[in-house]
Amino acid sequence: MYNFRTDLALERREILGKQQGEEIDGIEVEEKEISEKIKISKVKITNENGEQAIGKPKGTYVTIDIKKLKIATEEEIEEASNVLSEELKSLVNLHIDTSADVLVVGLGNEYITPDSLGPKVIANIEVTRHVIKYLPEYVEEGTRPISAISPGVLGTTGIETLEILEGIVNNVKPKLLIVIDALASRSIERISSTIQLSDTGIVPGAGVRKYKKRIKCRNIRSASNCTWNSNSCGKCSSS
Repeated sequence: MYNFRTDLALERREILGKQQGEEIDGIEVEEKEISEKIKISKVKITNENGEQAIGKPKGTYVTIDIKKLKIATEEEIEEASNVLSEELKSLVNLHIDTSADVLVVGLGNEYITPDSLGPKVIANIEVTRHVIKYLPEYVEEGTRPISAISPGVLGTTGIETLEILEGIVNNVKPKLLIVIDALASRSIERISSTIQLSDTGIVPGAGVRKYKKRIKCRNIRSASNCTWNSNSCGKCSSS
């Protein structure tokens, strides 16, 4: 397996394609241009050969590239948000129904700018689980129960992220985790301009070779309730 220094499945596929100069069994790529500034690429790893080739588990990896996002207008930002929303919704709906509980997890250190994405997203999540439980009369019918947590980092808490999530999941019992973390890329052009979604879980620090335990349903004790049939399990949708 090639020694990659990137979290993006698309970049790993590009590196391998240049190296081998041919298509790779077990890896399928689809590309779609939404507009002049927004492009969606989907990498699907379908078998063990694909897993071994780029060092990612079987599943779907959606990359959304947004050109010049840092200087985008409000209309362009809204368009990009809508594209992200639709892609995330499609992934989530493959695995759970529209009323199932979701726990959103923001990984990273809020005091270090390159690693603060997760906590910053959590600060803007509209949580609904407590409102549905205690004040249901104030909630629109069909509202999904959403809870959110930013578990911090090992250097601050002394506790592995997976250990924290095990305790939360065993009590809250969400049907799906959405795990958010900053990603490593080989291209400076992708900084603050690229989003990757996947249904295979996430390994904090993998892009810079600081490997920790993968966050996915098999690692979380209450996962015995998992009713999915995905070979890679995909209990977590990560971005």
